Amino acid sequence: MTSETARLEAFSDGVFAIAITLLILEIKIPSSGSGDLAQELARQWPSYLAFFISFAFIGIMWINHHRLFTHIRRADDMLLIINLGLMFGVCIIPFTTAVLAAHLGHPGARTAVVVYDSAYLCIAVFFNLLWRYAASRDGHLLADNVDREAAEKITRQYNYGPLAYAIAIALAWVSITASLVINLVLALFFAIPPHVATRTVPARNVNR
Repeated sequence: MTSETARLEAFSDGVFAIAITLLILEIKIPSSGSGDLAQELARQWPSYLAFFISFAFIGIMWINHHRLFTHIRRADDMLLIINLGLMFGVCIIPFTTAVLAAHLGHPGARTAVVVYDSAYLCIAVFFNLLWRYAASRDGHLLADNVDREAAEKITRQYNYGPLAYAIAIALAWVSITASLVINLVLALFFAIPPHVATRTVPARNVNR
């Protein structure tokens, strides 16, 4: 990490670390005397599912943030502000995860999934803003020796995020399961390195 982005990256890493750690706090330990322990643990399956999905998502977001800052070597005020917006989205994931865990399998499940998906839509928008701002104009925030082809592949991969999460939100009103499956597919897609994920996608200008 460069001196210009060191504090931004260190701060962001701290936010990711705290958010991913807070997820486990929503999984409660059954009290002694509350019944059969195995059954009590099994009843918490929504919490386990929500924890697994959100842990994977935050981990993948951290990987993508790291990937971006292998290309972004300078920071200005606007980049810092956009990154704060992204960190805001990351911070609310433990809350939306808790909402999903509490209501999955109950009457409020659909609303919980919409809230959950909306947080990821927000994050996808800020990831796009962060990268597009850094790569815009003359790319003055990027490394001097940046691989333009690699940068373009990041742009193409990120293009899918906001629309796909918007579709997941709309689909939640039809099928909760399908909406969550889209989330998992998107997590896998963004875990793939951009040069693999965009191998068959037509190229566009990175500065658009």
